[in-house]
Amino acid sequence: MTEFFFRVAVIAVAAYFLGCFNGAVIVSKYILRDDVRSHGSGNAGLTNFYRTFGGPLTAVVILTDVLKAVLAVWVGMFVIGGYAPGFWGEDLVVYGMYWAGLFCLLGHMFPCMFHFRGGKGILSGGAIAIMIDWRVALVVWGGFLILAVATKYVSLGSCWAGASFPFATWFVFADPILLVLAVIMGGLILWKHRANIKRLLAGNESKFSLHKKKGVDKA
Repeated sequence: MTEFFFRVAVIAVAAYFLGCFNGAVIVSKYILRDDVRSHGSGNAGLTNFYRTFGGPLTAVVILTDVLKAVLAVWVGMFVIGGYAPGFWGEDLVVYGMYWAGLFCLLGHMFPCMFHFRGGKGILSGGAIAIMIDWRVALVVWGGFLILAVATKYVSLGSCWAGASFPFATWFVFADPILLVLAVIMGGLILWKHRANIKRLLAGNESKFSLHKKKGVDKA
């Protein structure tokens, strides 16, 4: 049992620090020498980066945030161990994936190396959903894309992703422990979008455009 909890701790620490490698902050601060968090909404996310800087370096941001999520989930899969009779009594891999996903999101949103000012977790969260199960990803990504394309509100699609994640998790796994983890993860995403939700309700949220508009993003 001691070894098990040691593995759980290793996953949490490794996934958190992987999550801290925020693509938007790293590219803007150390390559462009202009911290994205000083522009637009101040958010260290893909949308704010694209609207502020645009260009091919956006692909580097995407790649960074996706790869760190993939690596974090892999850590969870391989470190957690295999079967644990008498504890949960089933394959632990899926638990390791959710556990790693949670701490990767925490690292992305609250990176200790960047003064705990990170992004909102949509890109990394979406990659985590894909890694976990294609059915979960279909619900999360399907709703996100439909809402974002139809309304041009990226934040609306993001809120769907956060809100639907626990429901998709329960539908696929019907496991109370995974549901709790999913609620926390989805809740974090919604909490990070609380300002967007207020603007959506007030009718003054910014719509996404493929043409970058420096300094106006609030997504």
